[in-house]
Amino acid sequence: MVQTDVLKKVPVREQDPKVRATNFDEVCLGYNQEEAVAEAGRCLNCKNAKCVTGCPVSINIPAFIHEVKEGNFEQAYQIISESSALPAVCGRVCPQETQCEGKCIRGIKGEAVSIGKLERFVADRAREEGIKPKPAAEKNGHKIAVIGSGPAGLTCAGDLARMGYDVTIFEALHKAGGVLVYGIPEFRLPKDKVVAAEVENVKSLGVKIETNVIIGKSVTIDELLQEEGFEAVFIGSGAGLPMFMGIPGEQANGVFSANEYLTRNNLMKAFRDDYDTPIVRGRKVVVVGGGNVAMDAARTALRLGAEVHIVYRRSEAELPARVEEVHHAKEEGVIFNLLTNPVEIYSDENSWVTGIRCIRMELGEPDASGRRRPVEIPGSEFDIECDTVIMSLGTSPNPLISSTTYGLDVNRRKCIIADEEFGKTSKEGVYAGGDAVTGAATVILAMGAGKAGARGIDNYIRSKK
Repeated sequence: MVQTDVLKKVPVREQDPKVRATNFDEVCLGYNQEEAVAEAGRCLNCKNAKCVTGCPVSINIPAFIHEVKEGNFEQAYQIISESSALPAVCGRVCPQETQCEGKCIRGIKGEAVSIGKLERFVADRAREEGIKPKPAAEKNGHKIAVIGSGPAGLTCAGDLARMGYDVTIFEALHKAGGVLVYGIPEFRLPKDKVVAAEVENVKSLGVKIETNVIIGKSVTIDELLQEEGFEAVFIGSGAGLPMFMGIPGEQANGVFSANEYLTRNNLMKAFRDDYDTPIVRGRKVVVVGGGNVAMDAARTALRLGAEVHIVYRRSEAELPARVEEVHHAKEEGVIFNLLTNPVEIYSDENSWVTGIRCIRMELGEPDASGRRRPVEIPGSEFDIECDTVIMSLGTSPNPLISSTTYGLDVNRRKCIIADEEFGKTSKEGVYAGGDAVTGAATVILAMGAGKAGARGIDNYIRSKK
């Protein structure tokens, strides 16, 4: 029997930090049935549910939690599936603490309901029992192309398929899933068990996925519209071009982008002995950055046997990574060098990294983002010995699609310009959303943009009738 204090969350079981730091198995073990029902019982079932307003895909949270409380897990799954194509993913990686749970009324005089962990429980239960989302009753005969099979593309495709559209996703890589398969490590998001199952659920709605198709090379958007019979296109191609600092020594051997490092490990399974994907297993690794991707890279390097330092130019209060991810990284032994910024990377006669010179920082006045601007402290330079440096400074969209599509406007960062409500771009019949529009952001925000694009395309097709 789970003893529940209504003011506190039912604790979630996790792997012991010392054990999980040596493997790539999932850290969080989730709720069992008894724990999920007990946690659902903490929900106040608000009539004016603010948690729903905090969800970028507007899941009917009180309704699905009520069904969990009553033990109706299949009904709970179908309620979630009306709004979300990726519930098992979102239950694991969404920043619920700043979204749905951040607005939970129960959280005013206690701890918010564990909405994310309940969503994960429901989705995992459905997968284990072979329950699928309900497809559209009939097709409407209209063909839509979706570029990219990450969270934005999968969400847009799933919503359009439920509306009756004939949808084809074009994916550049050999496996569907986008950032879910190349960016997020196995210990946070299992690929075969979770991501592959979510992709199959989208396909069960009638969505077709063609891999190894590079839009802009294999085929252009103009050709899809003019020659392939597609009536509209949604661009959800993400942001995969890494950023660097431009400091001396950054071209040395042993300096990687987090994007490459994580792709080798996650998509190409470099951490497994039965794969021959090359990856540097550094002895001492420095990860530059403070976001979720930086935490993922640091915790991956740790599991590959390294001593790992996070170098971030602001304080812990300004870390953009989820509190849970920072907590897990610390538990596992990642060392945090905060208020610190790299200024130079050293290398030996073979151009291999031997260390990184940093300077200490202090926080000054707020900058345009509202965060206090980091300012160098003169004469505070110091060195960190290392053989590997991983730059995790954000990413920008690949300009291939925009440069090969006539009439598609982009901003100075090469992000596609699209309106927030419907994802409409400057080119008729072309819609866009997710990281291709905003630059690197969260999975759930990309999903919200995918839903907006689906609404926009549906409105566009209907207006042509």
